[in-house]
Amino acid sequence: MVGGMTLDTFDYVVVGAGSAGCILANRLTEDGRHSVCLLEAGPSDWHPYIHIPAGFIKTLANSNLNWMYQTEPSHWTAGRTIEVPRGKTLGGSSSLNGHIYNRGQRLDYDTWSQRGNRGWGYADVLPYFKRSEQRIGEGDNTFRGRSGNLQVTDLNYSHPLCEAFMDGAEEIGIPRNPDYNGERQEGVSYVQRTTYNRRRVSTARAFLKPARSRSNLIVRTKSFATHILMDGKRAVGVEYCKGGRGGHNIEVRANREVLLCGGTINSPQLLQISGIGPPSLLKSLGIKIKHDLPGVGENLRDHYAPRFNGRVKNIETINEQSRGLKLTGEVIKYFIGAKSIVNLSPSMVYGFWHTNPAARTNDVQFIFTPASFKRGAHGVLDNYPGFTVAAWQHRPESTGWVRARSTDPFEKPVIQPNYLAEEEDRRITVGAMKLARQLMGTNSMKPFFDFEEYPGDQAQTDDELLEAARHCGSTTYHVMGTCRMGPHTDSTTVVDDQLRVHGVEGLRVIDASIMPTMMSANLNAATMMIGEKGADMVLNKPQLEPIIVPD
Repeated sequence: MVGGMTLDTFDYVVVGAGSAGCILANRLTEDGRHSVCLLEAGPSDWHPYIHIPAGFIKTLANSNLNWMYQTEPSHWTAGRTIEVPRGKTLGGSSSLNGHIYNRGQRLDYDTWSQRGNRGWGYADVLPYFKRSEQRIGEGDNTFRGRSGNLQVTDLNYSHPLCEAFMDGAEEIGIPRNPDYNGERQEGVSYVQRTTYNRRRVSTARAFLKPARSRSNLIVRTKSFATHILMDGKRAVGVEYCKGGRGGHNIEVRANREVLLCGGTINSPQLLQISGIGPPSLLKSLGIKIKHDLPGVGENLRDHYAPRFNGRVKNIETINEQSRGLKLTGEVIKYFIGAKSIVNLSPSMVYGFWHTNPAARTNDVQFIFTPASFKRGAHGVLDNYPGFTVAAWQHRPESTGWVRARSTDPFEKPVIQPNYLAEEEDRRITVGAMKLARQLMGTNSMKPFFDFEEYPGDQAQTDDELLEAARHCGSTTYHVMGTCRMGPHTDSTTVVDDQLRVHGVEGLRVIDASIMPTMMSANLNAATMMIGEKGADMVLNKPQLEPIIVPD
């Protein structure tokens, strides 16, 4: 009983305890005035692989924690399907991702504002990044937060190959940048991570855990949302299935609002199955149209990354350290608090640069790690000394969709990102691949770089590189945009700049699906910012004062 209400009636029902949902659950219950029910389809985040940094590779293959989605085949993926991991546990994808904290560049948010989204420019969102963050390490306090819930730390592990790679980047004019989340993004450095004391810092750990003891918050795990309950054009609650398919259906009511935080794939699917979406799709599936909203599920974008594998000489890599007695030694070092590969992220070095010297801002991102993976074997390291360089386009133009397959909410939706469909994306991707190869071949790398395993010497021309991208490119797990934010006059948009679903009362979407355009970054940091800013909107609080910094 909360404020005289039964447990199945709350002020707010939040669907999805992911990167944004956990923050909403915390912020909406802080002052004790409002009751919140947080529904999560997956289990609690008890699994040790969630919390051990290197355990991420194991969670990607765990169907209890990962939705195990796949894309549809396409021409530019050579007819391949590609795995799209999404978190299905408390913390959502922040419990499965590679721990990277990367906000993007100011142009990203100023572009959102220029598209008619008031209050979403860089100056407007910077205060919300700072509110979440507890930056531990170097950084200008104009840009970095020091007292938030989310610890952001520097990688405390170096490797001679990483140093050689960064030295080589400097050789070709890419400067070292000690803080790519600060004044400027461009440059190369070790990664910044959401880890602390050798453990992952998910939003479940940083935001939900401190709020779990509040009497006005109820968290229900293994509770799969199946329908949004509507009264005319107003959302009044959610139907969910306890325990998943075959469980029993329960209704939970929202006196104020239903808040969808299911993410880029689940939020549009739930809207569509509930009768909110493109009429042609709903009719084809036999779903009664409750609200005509053609943008639901459209505008899907993702970063598509071809990866280069290099054979290493004269030095040991993580490939060898992760086997046999050496791995045992690394595990022991981890548990006694020494530096260990068990405490690493999938990428150790991050860089941001441009394929065209005349470009005003960097248009590609690249990563390096002193390890390499077998082709066609998910998460299996090569049995020879190797490294990986990957580079991808920041802001792809190609768009796809997420569409329900049937009225069955448990059936996985159609996911088609349409990678490289636009000619501009193909041009920049080839430019990114040339940059990756240039970085591999610097003088600083020569003592360690033996030869290129893949794509190899056979890929030299632009057409040959593009063909290699078709066969070796993959997702970077940055899907977004399927409930795009924008004015209602734009038929491709789903929510307004207050994150309210166009034409539906009492319903908002607050997750990465609302991003109008792709970020020059991994998406988790921006998704947490959306959760912070969205919470103030839901509570009708004044937005934080903009922080205006010179260009």
